[in-house]
Amino acid sequence: MHIFGQTPNQYQKTMTRNICKILILLLCISCSKEENDPAPSPTQNMYFPPLTGNTWETTSISDLKWNQTEVQPLLDYLELKHSKSFIILVNGRIVLENYFNGHSATTNWYWASAGKTLTSTMTGIAQQEGLLNINNKVSQYIGTGWTSETLAKENLITCKHLLTMTSGLDDSTDDVDPANLIYKADAATRWAYHNVYVKLQDVVAKASGKTWDNYFNTKLRDKIGMNGNWVQLGVNSVYTSTSRSMARFGLLMLNKGKWENNQILNETYFNEATSTSQNINLGYGYLWWLNGKTSYRLPQSQLTFSGSVIPTGPNDMFMALGKNDQKIYVIPSKNMVIIRMGDAADNVNLALSDFDETLWEKISALYK
Repeated sequence: MHIFGQTPNQYQKTMTRNICKILILLLCISCSKEENDPAPSPTQNMYFPPLTGNTWETTSISDLKWNQTEVQPLLDYLELKHSKSFIILVNGRIVLENYFNGHSATTNWYWASAGKTLTSTMTGIAQQEGLLNINNKVSQYIGTGWTSETLAKENLITCKHLLTMTSGLDDSTDDVDPANLIYKADAATRWAYHNVYVKLQDVVAKASGKTWDNYFNTKLRDKIGMNGNWVQLGVNSVYTSTSRSMARFGLLMLNKGKWENNQILNETYFNEATSTSQNINLGYGYLWWLNGKTSYRLPQSQLTFSGSVIPTGPNDMFMALGKNDQKIYVIPSKNMVIIRMGDAADNVNLALSDFDETLWEKISALYK
């Protein structure tokens, strides 16, 4: 029998030769492809800038395979909206660092309420050192009579209630003198954004036996290479620093309270601080704002809004938000920290504004 004019033996030899040729060809194609297509780069290790000096590693838009064409529209929008500075870190490295309107890398600016997260962090550090327990009443540390409430009502207020904005005190004023700290509801039953959280700084000072500034500088600021200081503006205790110092704090929180091999804030407290802390405002932790929850509340309001705080932002993002759009965005899923400092983007606001939503449309255009 012949197959296409060949004997079975001849046909078998021809087929074998052809199969060998095909295999060699495929091998060559494969080798060529490996040479031309770079292997996926391994996940970059986390970088921490030195505690002193100006050295800070960078990574480029092209290294990240982001969209270079979306950078300028973002920067134009930031400048238009009265920004002073903007920084993006990925894996601790600077991707973008821009200054506007006469600001510079060495200029200090106020954190406003974004600095509440510094107070939250210091409260956690004091607790891990055994100096206080957030479940204890505030009066245990600073004495009774710190409010105008009855002793029974005042003693319901714990440090945790100050961390979660659920003290029950009247929020119609930001004054924190006893005469202005008036009963509105029992602690834990009402969420209201209130300056009374600042009493935690007194708690930490009393518990540690040091001034607030001294304890803060020793236990947090100097350990991560921040600059800056606390200033008293009326009834508010406000932190001021460079934008890079704000970015250092954001990087610490991206790494769950750890700076290189130094666990500055324990992970248990960090997890509590960046999770829903009570059942009234799901978008609030321990003085941190939380994205991606089913509902949230805003300062100076008792309304509950459905959906995410910033619907255009990543769901796992947690945020330090301050008056006139001072912002730290921390996005664990992207190993990303974003800083924005400046004047109010639009109208004066306490924490959140429409600016966040549009800004995130422009940020996400970089990597989508």
